[in-house]
Amino acid sequence: MRSILALVLIGCLSTPVFAESLLVEAESFQDHGGWKLDTQFIHEMGSPYLLAHGLGRPVADAKTTVKFPAAGTYHVFVRTKDWVARWDAPGQPGRFQLLVNGQPLDETFGTSGAEWFWHDGGTVKIGDADQSGPVDVDLALKDLTGFDGRCDAIYFTTDSEPPPNASKILPGWRRDLLGLKEEPTEKSGYDVVVIGGGYSGMGAALSAARMGCKVALIQNRPVLGGNGSSEVRVWAMGNIRRGKYPRIGEIVEEFSDHAKKSPGTYEEFEDAKKERIVRAEDKIDLFLNHHAYQVDSTKLEDSENGYQRTINAVYAFDTRTSEHTKFSGRLYVDATGHGTIGALAEADWDMTPKDRMGMSNMWAWGEGEKEVDFPETPWALDLTMRDFPYPRDHHGQWFWESGFNKDALGDAEGIRDWNLRAVFGAFNAMKNKDGAAKHKTAFLTWIAYIGGPRESRRLMGDVVLTQDDVVSKKDFKDGCVPSTWSIDLHYPKQQYAKKFPDNPFISIAVHDRRIDRNYGYPVPYRCFYSRNVDNLFMAGRCISVTHQALGTTRVMKTCGMMGEVVGKASWVCVTRGCSPRDVYHQYWDVMHELLQLPGKARRESLGGEIEIPADALPLAGPNGPPTGLDPAKLDGVIIDDHQAKMTGKWTAGTGLKGYVGYHYLYAGSKQNTAVTFEHKPKKSGRYEIRIAYLSHENRGAHVPVTVKTSTETKTVKVDMRETPPIDEGFLSLGEFDLKANETVRVTVSAENAGGNAHADAVQILPIKP
Repeated sequence: MRSILALVLIGCLSTPVFAESLLVEAESFQDHGGWKLDTQFIHEMGSPYLLAHGLGRPVADAKTTVKFPAAGTYHVFVRTKDWVARWDAPGQPGRFQLLVNGQPLDETFGTSGAEWFWHDGGTVKIGDADQSGPVDVDLALKDLTGFDGRCDAIYFTTDSEPPPNASKILPGWRRDLLGLKEEPTEKSGYDVVVIGGGYSGMGAALSAARMGCKVALIQNRPVLGGNGSSEVRVWAMGNIRRGKYPRIGEIVEEFSDHAKKSPGTYEEFEDAKKERIVRAEDKIDLFLNHHAYQVDSTKLEDSENGYQRTINAVYAFDTRTSEHTKFSGRLYVDATGHGTIGALAEADWDMTPKDRMGMSNMWAWGEGEKEVDFPETPWALDLTMRDFPYPRDHHGQWFWESGFNKDALGDAEGIRDWNLRAVFGAFNAMKNKDGAAKHKTAFLTWIAYIGGPRESRRLMGDVVLTQDDVVSKKDFKDGCVPSTWSIDLHYPKQQYAKKFPDNPFISIAVHDRRIDRNYGYPVPYRCFYSRNVDNLFMAGRCISVTHQALGTTRVMKTCGMMGEVVGKASWVCVTRGCSPRDVYHQYWDVMHELLQLPGKARRESLGGEIEIPADALPLAGPNGPPTGLDPAKLDGVIIDDHQAKMTGKWTAGTGLKGYVGYHYLYAGSKQNTAVTFEHKPKKSGRYEIRIAYLSHENRGAHVPVTVKTSTETKTVKVDMRETPPIDEGFLSLGEFDLKANETVRVTVSAENAGGNAHADAVQILPIKP
């Protein structure tokens, strides 16, 4: 328990008078009960805090026992805020009480203060007047609402003055009161220090460790995965294991979620699996619940390769105990998503001044058999059912997003809290306003209190990738991470922005789809290290790209592959005694070989031989492993849609499951719009020809499909609203006599199709005599 007596000299009296004080950090409570440890905004307000995130139902008490230095009457101060006061919203949703030995103080907290401050709670009598020595006291935080009350710390003092209300992280007065030593604990000898435990940080740590590097992985949450954890629940997007280096992505495949929706369920994100995979590497020291807040860097006087600074150490503190630690290593990887370490080290960085992508807080709701009440929320956004898209499938999805023109770094808490007001306002409309009749049995099951940020700082490297580079497929020698997501940028959706123009909370995605979704655009390695800090790598959303290019590189599997590359480059730096820049200029032939190793390849030491275990994944092709049915496992000859010739405008889709290969194609009913599959059989004979499609209500009722051989032409009208009758989604077009080495063509036309034409694959099966 972090609490200690503080003796403070009061005034200039002839006889010194001392005040006895006790600081109790809320996060250090022995039992958090239903309160959540929130570490997202330490850089704003200076500390982690406990959050009563109960979805409208009061959470269980947080409890602890502390030792007061002596009996007496103590003034009580609680650092908290009324989290909706900044908007002058009616009501006080974050109300809570402090219980001392089971008795609540008269003051209710969370009822005032638009900013964090020390709320005066009056006085409390501790122990009996004739009692000597320390006194054990039980404390509890009692949530009164379930609507995100928050407590940073509690301060007891026989003086009447509150402590400083500064937002500096671990200031001297806190360290003194908590009994922390002045000098941090030393953790040194690392080859690589990775800060951030999302997909990019995990990829970097695992990749470097398997190459024999000693790694520290620092994560300020209790779980790994970042946006891809159970706390945020963004499903992992971006295709892996393809392009020039199809081995890249095999590590990501080991820990990636396979959620069917976003947000998915808690179980789908497999937090325990992620941690288990990391802890299985004996060369990784994992530091969960550690927040990196300070960097020791120095200026280089004479740098032969143009660097100006170097990092000597990163400081982090335990978000539960406040113990602070100094981490020293040869190389550092900024995988924070915000470029935090780079900015602290004075790395060159950029941030789009406005119209950035925002932060999401997704949510989910369920329905029971009995009616369920939900409290009125006058402090939430005043919404009706017309003010937001109906949360279909019981999910508030990725587009619940705000903060496009707000301070993504200095006011992230405000953005998160605005998102919470939007979600609670929407559910209030469903339960207590114009949606009430339809939602009597509805209840909230989950709201993300950990925000899912998309964009803030980007650290500058030797290459700053642009949208034009990606679209024009500019060829970089060091292109290595395949980016297959469209250039996907988010903006406020005007349909819903009229009522809250200052900070709209529903977004729309604007896509530039000129991206090779199969092979992928290879992002260059030179985007993954700082151009002015000589031992700093970066991976994830803070790499060296423009705002537009971030739209394609930011998704999690792609970020994880960046980490894999950085981990391997770290081994080159350590064994060659070189900088990240030198890896490209002097040792790219070494990197080229490393990038072709299986993800599970490892060496026991930095100089050890590479070992490839028996369970290494098979090598994927340049288009990666199929995301649908594997054509190689189907009978006969399969001609997939990515091999076909198109006329007119067709769209690649993956939303309907059960497709063959990588995707399917669909097009509206238009003239001169067709897809043609071609094949030359090696042997003459009689063959059955089938077509694969996926049924849907918007598909055509009579889609023309034509088979043309050297001797006949046959057209079949296919009702693609109906499920194909043959396993794996195939429909027979008939039997045909085909000649060796003569082309047979199967054409799916969208003209007069009566709906969307669908083209997935063609199967050609020899008929046995």
